[in-house]
Order: sequence, then C-alpha cells, then structure tokens
Amino acid sequence: MTASVLITGASSGIGRATARHLARREDLTVYATARRPETLEPAGPGIHPLALDVTDEESMRAAVKHIEERHGSVGALVNNAGYGQYGTVEETDMQAVRRQFETNVFGPARLAQLVLPGMRRAGGGRIVNIGSMGGRLVFPVGGYYHASKYAVEALSDALRFEAAPFGVKVSLVEPGLIRTGFEDTASGTLADSAGDDSVYAALNEAVGRRMADSYRSRLLAVGPDAVATVVKRAVTARRPRTRYVVTPAAVALVHTRRLLGGRAFDAYLRLQFGKV
Repeated sequence: MTASVLITGASSGIGRATARHLARREDLTVYATARRPETLEPAGPGIHPLALDVTDEESMRAAVKHIEERHGSVGALVNNAGYGQYGTVEETDMQAVRRQFETNVFGPARLAQLVLPGMRRAGGGRIVNIGSMGGRLVFPVGGYYHASKYAVEALSDALRFEAAPFGVKVSLVEPGLIRTGFEDTASGTLADSAGDDSVYAALNEAVGRRMADSYRSRLLAVGPDAVATVVKRAVTARRPRTRYVVTPAAVALVHTRRLLGGRAFDAYLRLQFGKV
C-alpha cells in the first residue's frame, strides 16, 4: 500500500475531490498541489498543501524531493493538472498550443521521470494519469486539446509496460464531461482563438453552444466526485485496471466512435454541429 500520494492540479475540480477522497484513508498522506498554493484548501487531516507548477522544472523537483525526504518515495502520483485549449487547427496561436502541451503532456511525463527512481528503490508505486474520453475520439475545434490527450494515452501505454517489472502500476482514467470549470476555460480559449470575422465563426459558435448545452445536461455531465472515486480505486486496488472510462455517456461515445469508423463518425458530428 502506498503511504504518500502526490496530486497535481488539486486547487479545484477533480484534483480537489480526489484529495478529499484519498485523505479519508488513514494509511495515506495526501500532498495536494497547485501552481499557486494559496488557491488550495487549508490543510485537513491527511492533506498537505504543496506548491507545484507542472511547467516549471525546479518546482517539480522541489515537490518530489519534499515528499521523498519524508516518505522515502512518492507512493502514488496522480497526474491531474490540465486544461482545454480550444480553437481550430488553423487559427489557434502556436504559443497557446505549446502551453497546452507543456501542461497536459510534458509536465506529467517529467513528473513520472522524477518519481520513478524512488518508486524503483521502494519496490513499487502507482502512477495514475488523468486522460479524457477526448483521447479516444475527437470533436471539431478541440484538435489541440484532443492531441494532448491522445499523447497521454500513448505515454501511459508505454510506461505501463516499462515500469511493470519494477512493481510500478500505471492506470489511465478517461473522464467524460465533468462539471469542474473546464468548460469555462475551454469556452474562453475558444472565444480568444478567432475574431467574429473568422471563416470558422459559424463552427465556433455551434461548438460553443453545444458545449454549454452538454455540460448543463444531467444525462451527459456529472460532478468531480465520480472521477475521484475511480482515481481512489486506481490508487488503492491490489490489481488496478489499465483504463477507467468515467460516466456512462463517455463509455457510449467511445464505443460509438470505435464502431462507426471515421466517415460515419464525421456524419454523426455533422448532425451535432450542423453543416457549417
């Protein structure tokens, strides 16, 4: 059983809910981290706030060192920090794309590199990467966000095989629509990506409208506790699954994409967003 858990992006949403769920276990010490530690909740039983910016090398090194000095190793790493950069492939600024990948891909990969030596010395550990159903299918105007989550899929699959001989188990959690404020950030980046005179204005409007409707739907979207419960299982189960798809709607969409193939799924998207 792991003694220490490092959670990134724990100031709100899935990260905060996960910290609360894991802290209920008396055998775990949870390190809830965020780029700005003042945004974290005050320390509670079993929860320790810690500064960590997944885009800053020294910050990541310092956080891992802090935990290893107290526990010998990071028992479990939950790579949760991330956000959605929305906009068309043509019009999204490449600096914004680079920031997306620094946060969603390179940060989690670097943290895995930093915790693995300690996990090997300890004879085991857990790495839980928060991906998305968006790593299994793509909606228009989210190409760069989806690309980052496809990358997390690939890294998780490779790492799972590579780390297994050392007793390190790797799981990928793929949430569907979760009410966390993600949609507000995504909508904001979409609005900033192009002006009203964009050739993609009608598509951007359709996607923004559909996104808002979907997150309001009780059938399609759920709260972050649904994901936190699954992450807790991945961290504590004796034999965690390689993948966990969260929400019935996400399961249905992932299987629909797999069964329909590319052309048929494109036709499905045209029904959703219109012929724009």
